[in-house]
Amino acid sequence: MPAVEHVPAPQRVAVIGAGMVGLATAWFLQERGVAVTVLDRKGVAAGASWGNAGWLTPGITTPLPEPAVLRYGLRAALSPSSPVYVPPRADARLLRFLAGFARHSTPAKWRAAMQAYIPMNRRAFEGFDALSAGGIASVTHEAKSFIAAYRTEAERSVLLDELRHIRAAGQKIEFDVLTGAEAREVEPALSDAIGAAIRLHGQRFIDPGHYVHALAASLRARGADLATGADVVTVQDEGAGVRLVTSAGADERYDAVVLATGTWLGELTRRFGVRTVVQAGRGYSFSVPVEYLPAGPVYFPAQRVACTPLDARLRVAGMMEFRSAGAPLDRRRILTIAEAARPLLRGTDLDDRADEWVGARPCTPDGLPLIGRTTSSRVFAAGGHGMWGITLGPLTGKLLAEQITTGRQPTELRPFDPLR
Repeated sequence: MPAVEHVPAPQRVAVIGAGMVGLATAWFLQERGVAVTVLDRKGVAAGASWGNAGWLTPGITTPLPEPAVLRYGLRAALSPSSPVYVPPRADARLLRFLAGFARHSTPAKWRAAMQAYIPMNRRAFEGFDALSAGGIASVTHEAKSFIAAYRTEAERSVLLDELRHIRAAGQKIEFDVLTGAEAREVEPALSDAIGAAIRLHGQRFIDPGHYVHALAASLRARGADLATGADVVTVQDEGAGVRLVTSAGADERYDAVVLATGTWLGELTRRFGVRTVVQAGRGYSFSVPVEYLPAGPVYFPAQRVACTPLDARLRVAGMMEFRSAGAPLDRRRILTIAEAARPLLRGTDLDDRADEWVGARPCTPDGLPLIGRTTSSRVFAAGGHGMWGITLGPLTGKLLAEQITTGRQPTELRPFDPLR
């Protein structure tokens, strides 16, 4: 890694990407007196930030590569009905990602990555609390219940084992072990097919689309420029600043730039020394009416289906589809999620679907995000959080804003160095 060039604290910073991570970074830069411009090729929350489950779950924020993934098996992953789907016509870039993912899906690699996450997880709510204190017009909801539900005790043993490993790694997580009947007392929306469950404590949830739009509104109210439909095609460090050029021909210079473009992170960071592959792990969701609206999230881990109460409907989300971020929504994935959830919920009309959505989570082979300075002292990366961009987005923004304005890398960000 080259010697760090001394750069004065920036006065004008551009953030490329208007998802949770980019907007949170911009907001915390404003807190430090920086004038901010946000640019996005589509619009606010247009990527993975809108239709996800909205869970704020630092207690179970863990590296995506894990030994259980290897046990899942390639044959299952090639099935279109699988909750983890890899298209049989994989390109070279995807194969490179999958090979790296497999190398990191070992107990030793998982433990090392878990140690990287723990300091972030301990402070995750700090970012949301700071935004709340700053007047963000969207709330975080305490999960009065957070149920992981299973058909059998044998199925439940997988998560119980993972929770023990999480505790052994030094992360705090409190939970109760419930029977199926006890789980239905807590959440009547669970069907009689549920025979075992785990209730997690101390977690939260949000309506992610509403929250991210409220964050954007706060930025604008505090003086930020927010340009949508701005596709940045050139990022160039010119020594005294960074030049940005859009596909429409806009040409501006800033003291520093944050690249928070989600799945497309590698397109702009590669020339600044970032070699880690960022792969789209696409998730799907839809909402349905329910007779019994849960008091908090409901998770079916064996089916990899996540449910969240939003307004008067239940958002049902799932899938990890490793394919092109720009591919159209595949309705087969929606039907797969609905059929997986159907026998496990009652009073839920899974055929009355609305808000069908697909979004691309930015995943890395080692399961760790890319946060911090690149080979340029004026260009910073912020992305690759996989499933945890909502949970860790605000704290990522808070810590990265500190690094950008002080030149000092916070301890929590060291394992996520983009040049690793």
